[in-house]
Amino acid sequence: MENLDLRYYAKVHSIESFGTVDGPGIRFVLFLQGCHLKCKYCHNRDTWDINGGSYKSLDDIFEKIMKYKNYIHPNGGVTVTGGEPLLQVKFLIELFEKLKKENIHTCIDTSGMVALTDDIKHLLSLTDLVLLDIKHINTEKSKDLVGFNNEKELSFARYLSDNNIHMWIRQVLIPGYTDDEKDLLKLKDFILSLKTVDKVEVLPYHDMGKYKWKKLRLKYELENVRNANNQDIKRAKKILEIS
Repeated sequence: MENLDLRYYAKVHSIESFGTVDGPGIRFVLFLQGCHLKCKYCHNRDTWDINGGSYKSLDDIFEKIMKYKNYIHPNGGVTVTGGEPLLQVKFLIELFEKLKKENIHTCIDTSGMVALTDDIKHLLSLTDLVLLDIKHINTEKSKDLVGFNNEKELSFARYLSDNNIHMWIRQVLIPGYTDDEKDLLKLKDFILSLKTVDKVEVLPYHDMGKYKWKKLRLKYELENVRNANNQDIKRAKKILEIS
């Protein structure tokens, strides 16, 4: 498998054929393997290792998608998530070029914590919607929470805005980590500076993925952090001024 052309093969974690939460309408959701972040709250810890998962060919994945075309077209589409899907950008360019020829809506769920290379820009030109997960608006807190400061993801958001690429901003609300009022107000100001934000989602932190860490015999660092509740979400939405 070492000599595979990675334009035509992807490391895949799993596939969901009828997704309803990762973009508009019914989605074919492709979970790619591999992530360079170290999010303490990750509920897909088993996607980090690029050596996990299994190789799937472009033709195989495309054929699977086409079997569901009548369900996902025209109101839904294909969402690629992970892990961090942009680590396999060359494959996604080939896939999205084929999907655009079929008029299928394309969406990427990403942290945006990547360099804006020519390949990334090419892929984004083929992308109808980006689900951008802002890890933390405070750069130092971001580094503590996910292992990286937020410079690249904020630049990524500005690039989307400047190039008329639509996005949904997502913020995972973690009690004691991402719920500080000053941080949420700063996030609101940043969102207001962007021109192509169609939706803002506040996602409640939960520990349902904790068992995956334990299965891998790894320490779950947010062991004593409570799940976010409805009151937490209502408060954050009020600060962000979203319904």
